[in-house]
Amino acid sequence: MANSKYKYVKSFEVDDMIMQRYTIIIHVDARDFCRFSQLHNFEKPNDEKALELMNECANAVLKQFPEVVFSYGYGAEFSFIFKKETDFYKRRGSKILSLIVSFFTSTYVTKWRALFPQKELKYAPSFRARVFCCELLQAYLLWRQEECLWQLIKSGKSKKKAQATLRGSLYQSFNIDFRQGTCILKTKVEEIVKHKADGSPVIRPRSKVLTVHSENIASKRFWNENKCLSEEELGQFCNALKKTRPEYIKYWNFQYESRLKLSTWIVVRIDGRHFHSFSDDHEFEKPNDARALNLMNACAVAVLEEFRDVVFAYGVSDEYSFVLNKDSRLYQRCASEIVSSVVSFFSSTYIMRWNEFFPEKEMKYLPYFDGRAVCYPSSEIKDYLAWRQVDCHINNQYNTCFWLLVKSGKSKGEAQNELQKTQTPEKNEILDRLTGVPNYYDTLPPMFRVGSSVFWDKETKLVVVENCNIIETGFWEAHPQILEKKVDRFKALQNIVLIFFIASSMLALLVTNLFSN
Repeated sequence: MANSKYKYVKSFEVDDMIMQRYTIIIHVDARDFCRFSQLHNFEKPNDEKALELMNECANAVLKQFPEVVFSYGYGAEFSFIFKKETDFYKRRGSKILSLIVSFFTSTYVTKWRALFPQKELKYAPSFRARVFCCELLQAYLLWRQEECLWQLIKSGKSKKKAQATLRGSLYQSFNIDFRQGTCILKTKVEEIVKHKADGSPVIRPRSKVLTVHSENIASKRFWNENKCLSEEELGQFCNALKKTRPEYIKYWNFQYESRLKLSTWIVVRIDGRHFHSFSDDHEFEKPNDARALNLMNACAVAVLEEFRDVVFAYGVSDEYSFVLNKDSRLYQRCASEIVSSVVSFFSSTYIMRWNEFFPEKEMKYLPYFDGRAVCYPSSEIKDYLAWRQVDCHINNQYNTCFWLLVKSGKSKGEAQNELQKTQTPEKNEILDRLTGVPNYYDTLPPMFRVGSSVFWDKETKLVVVENCNIIETGFWEAHPQILEKKVDRFKALQNIVLIFFIASSMLALLVTNLFSN
């Protein structure tokens, strides 16, 4: 990242590393799934194709991330369990959570057409996720499978009668996926990868994803039947788990939750994962591809329209920063739910709108994003945005020089050596010399040089994208409504009524006392 006087704002980022003693679990759950299932006419109470789509997404996650060794899901949720000793992204909760939910969401959108060929995806689906961590994995799994059972039959019966019903014919009539949920795990198999010159096979171990079902995934028997689930990877097993009271398990403190500070601006910053490779493989223009940038901008506009607490966004290259108003109560300011929801919705929109910006390019594989949330006091929020715009300028100027040098015949190594330790004036000289255009850098589109700002326009009441200078005060003076404190008129009226009521009561009490004396 570029150095500037604004870089101090990076110190506001906090470490959310999860301790080694705990098993990391990422719980993914659909946002507003009742509405989504209604609009897409899912069968009630359970839609087999919808469940199959969820299973396909979970399967893809296990294949994509080697550190995820097991998952369990039902309905519109899935839990992904990491190796107990994993160092995946240094065990940073927000990073892990956002990558999983982003990839899951991208897969969901991509596989929709295969499972629902006659149904158009009417709007971008999205998921929210939470980080859970526990010492005894079986307890968490028992809790989730119990929730799966109780989701099937919701009646006014006593617990004993309800359990009897679950064991009866109605329970047995449900598809096994609905009754028991779905377990997806990895096992090692030996496969022939090639043949030697003499015709003999070369056999190597390969990881294979399996789907299994069990009435009790927390039992010792289940783990014994699936030897690939080792204590070394998932932690110790407990034979007496069934003696644990369900109430205790249900309210076990599994959740690793961070509440963001009140009265501070929340910035959700997302970045493309492996986007250097993604841009190369999809032949993006270098150093800037206007189509790719406009696709990112379209996704940012959609985020502001979906999450009304987001008052401003700034983006460049494969990153976007979303600023939530300082009085936001979105998801009770729970960091994991805010980050995952924004990242998931952005990912979903990116996939759905790809063809609008790249009509002749097939998406070769799924893009996905990571994210984090950082809180900034009032004065620092503008410095944060200025930092990102300074970073945009420095990086874009460097990349413009680099690719012009490469296109002029230099190798990438030679181009890097020539640009080493050069400052802005020297880079401008190189650009003018290579292009023959005086002040060439200033002729580039503003979107490349200053990035994109996204906000609600006070006149049109629409979300707009502008390429402007947000470092100087002029922009903020022209748009004071973006960062000004929003007044809740209803609450303000409530407060006035309350003050009036208190004053009236005090006056009545005073009058009463006067007459009584």
